[in-house]
Amino acid sequence: MSLTPAFLDELRARTLLSGLVGKSVKLQRAGREWKACCPFHNEKSPSFYVNDDKGFYHCFGCSAHGDAIRWLTEQNGLPFIDAVKELAQTAGMEMPAQDRQSAERAERAKGLHEAMADASAWFTEKLNGIEGGEARAVLERRGIKPETAGAFGMGFSPDSRGKLRDALKVYGDPMLIEAGLLISVEEKKEPYDRFRGRLMIPIRDARSRVIAFGGRVIGDGEPKYLNSPDTPLFDKGRTLYNLDRAAAASRKAGRVIAVEGYMDVIALAQAGFGEAVAPLGTALTEHQIERLWRLADVPLLCFDGDSAGQKAAIRAAHRALPLLQPGRSLAFITLPEGMDPDDLVRTKGPAAFEALLKTPQQLADRIWANEVAAEPLETPEARAGLKRRLSELAGTIAEPSVRTEYLAEFRNRFDALFAPAPREFRPRGGGGEWKKGKWKPPIPPVGAVARGLNTTGLDPILARAVLAGLIRHPAEIARHVEVLGSLRSASGALGKLFEAVIDVALEDQQVDSARILTILARSGFGEIADQLLRADGLNYSFNRAGVKDEARAREDLSDAIGVMLAQPAVDAALAEATVALQEGFTDEAFARQVALSRKRLELETRLANLAVADEGDLDD
Repeated sequence: MSLTPAFLDELRARTLLSGLVGKSVKLQRAGREWKACCPFHNEKSPSFYVNDDKGFYHCFGCSAHGDAIRWLTEQNGLPFIDAVKELAQTAGMEMPAQDRQSAERAERAKGLHEAMADASAWFTEKLNGIEGGEARAVLERRGIKPETAGAFGMGFSPDSRGKLRDALKVYGDPMLIEAGLLISVEEKKEPYDRFRGRLMIPIRDARSRVIAFGGRVIGDGEPKYLNSPDTPLFDKGRTLYNLDRAAAASRKAGRVIAVEGYMDVIALAQAGFGEAVAPLGTALTEHQIERLWRLADVPLLCFDGDSAGQKAAIRAAHRALPLLQPGRSLAFITLPEGMDPDDLVRTKGPAAFEALLKTPQQLADRIWANEVAAEPLETPEARAGLKRRLSELAGTIAEPSVRTEYLAEFRNRFDALFAPAPREFRPRGGGGEWKKGKWKPPIPPVGAVARGLNTTGLDPILARAVLAGLIRHPAEIARHVEVLGSLRSASGALGKLFEAVIDVALEDQQVDSARILTILARSGFGEIADQLLRADGLNYSFNRAGVKDEARAREDLSDAIGVMLAQPAVDAALAEATVALQEGFTDEAFARQVALSRKRLELETRLANLAVADEGDLDD
């Protein structure tokens, strides 16, 4: 099938966009346009406009933009070709002719869809009839309201080998077998109903067409849950239960929640969480993760609190790693042990579940916690094993910048977890003094120009050391460019020099230290740079010329940058907390002041751990 630009243009021209959008969004007339609160993000005043003359919608708040086809793919989650088919049917247009094989497949699929729709209607009829009394009692015990059961098309399959087959005999056994409704046996034996004595849940595609069923046993029996087999309509590994209903809800809520089973989805929807979906009896697959990312950049995975649920969560985490992109990840909701979402909302209410959604565990945290807990880490061999596993997991990430960040994150966490105790030292001369067991280094001898370097809130001595380190190790600038970029606005010569160094390194990411110094000299910063490199007497590995352990120097520089940027905020908060404590003593004010004092001490300790007593330490 070939969709020409002329066909698509005619399709757009025949579609009244405001009528299409207005089916799910309340529009208000605004001159020749229509306006509404944007369905793609939460807002209180309308910034979403629909223009029928031009045939597009646009949100001035989140920049969502598109035509009728884009609306169905983005808002309703339809594949492109399905969106075109739906619009063409509404507009009374014939789809372009298919080749013979495609036409036969389409006709076959149409028959299967009709058989599944009739089966769903038959199951619903049985649920609401005399035979469905026990199934209705099960729903009542689980707190599922009749209107909720109706909204999800729930039904009941009688405990019979042939009632469904008889009801749908017009389709013939071969088609019912192909649809997964009957089980085929040996040639001489009759096929029989697949689902018997079960509460039935229809599984729909993105266009809300029934493509499969899930059946929960009534009473005792195994398996507890039974799904349709894979069919021409249904691919278990590519389908998410409730995707058709959750697509619009997820965009309105700004999130999507993946849970383990369809009963969890139904319970959450009844509790007000319409953005929930579920895989179908399998661990979350790569295809399902990609579908989730179409709805939200960071889907929330909320699996059961038991061992099986947590294993499923970590499998999903591992499968997501190779697919990660900047800004695209997963987060995890940990339920109380032994509970599932259905249990939680029934026993503790929607507010308890919402509270958990507010504090998800990020993907890096979940992987780190799982690997650290995998085995005791008391021996060097075990710690080396942890480092290797973390490195291998990060190495599976295909996107280079995300992979680099994960490697750095795991390395920093490993170093922090097994960092040696702070070591006290005395330099081999040059002044300085000990105060209360802590070494205070002397102020480096600097020239008049370098003495002018300062910026509000930053420790000027540490800032000079970091800047000297960046000049010696320019490859680190690109790695930290986002946080270093904030220093461009710093006042005085320090800010100007930071800006110059960053600009030089970003223009040529292969530039070395000597080249940076040459360019800085041409730009009028030569004297400042020379004085910085002469003044780097703070005994940090990254300030030394000709350092042998280049990797350690880069790691130390990274940590020093983190301390430098964290100190101003901690100092300001500590000063504020101290003033508040002086104005009126309360337990809360005291606890905050103590916590911030500890945080400040932690930063000082990190900085002390980076210092080296002499050049010999760099060779350890």
